[in-house]
Amino acid sequence: MSWNQTGLTSSNHTNTSATYSYIDYVQKPIEIYVFIDPLCAECWSLEPYLKKLSVEYGRFFTIRQIVSGHLTSLNTDTFDKPKKLKEIWEKTAKRTGMSCDGDLWVDNPVTYPWIASLAIKAAELQGKKAGKLFYRKLQENLFLKKQDISTEEVLTQCAQEAKLDIEEFEKDLFSPSAQKAFQCDLKLTREMDVDYIPTIVFFNQIIEEEGIKISGLYPYDIYELVLKEMLQRTPIPSVKPPLEQFLEHYEIVGTKEISVVYDWSLTKTEKEMKKLQFQQIVERIPAKYGSFWKYIS
Repeated sequence: MSWNQTGLTSSNHTNTSATYSYIDYVQKPIEIYVFIDPLCAECWSLEPYLKKLSVEYGRFFTIRQIVSGHLTSLNTDTFDKPKKLKEIWEKTAKRTGMSCDGDLWVDNPVTYPWIASLAIKAAELQGKKAGKLFYRKLQENLFLKKQDISTEEVLTQCAQEAKLDIEEFEKDLFSPSAQKAFQCDLKLTREMDVDYIPTIVFFNQIIEEEGIKISGLYPYDIYELVLKEMLQRTPIPSVKPPLEQFLEHYEIVGTKEISVVYDWSLTKTEKEMKKLQFQQIVERIPAKYGSFWKYIS
């Protein structure tokens, strides 16, 4: 993040930032494994909480995304349940406020789901940041634009939006390196007994102890509580960045994401975003449920 993330207190609110200064700049104490699947609507709905966690406490942890393969093992040629998948997506969107258009499974189903997962690992060969950004672009094209994210055309478009080296990405897509990385993720998923997506596992890299696993989608307070428990401290949340800076950093965000990060009601969030829209700082992206906003650079 480009904004400032400082400050830490112990459980009795005594400032201990000096104690952690070395860790802050050399090694972050917590590593968070996030088990994902590009077709998972609940993984998409987890995005607001991961953003808020990063904004408030990103100075304490790194995120490692693991592609689970739970949903990508589906083949739409044999998986004859598009109506059920549509129903799952629609219910998730209504429950969480993160729009996903279930009509995709009727109008333009993903042909080869496993290719989308393999593409994430190919993108990660250009760096973890590149992989995370590519994954986000896959989600936007899938849930908002109803695109078949297993086609070469859409994958290339996502790579362009993520500012990847397109030539390298196309070369890596079906390479042994990407395939091996994907198999390693599947193996880790099995070894850690991850049987539900999304699943988050918190590890403390400084203190040797077992990780804490959270399967499923929970309110933000739960993730915050686990992080505090792993740190064995009560950290002070970082000051949130100005809204425009946040929008510039993420480029495309949902009303729900902004609402969660800034602790605003959806009504207040809409008002604030309409002000920026009037100033031509953002443009609205219509969605089936709620709205998304694109920062105009």
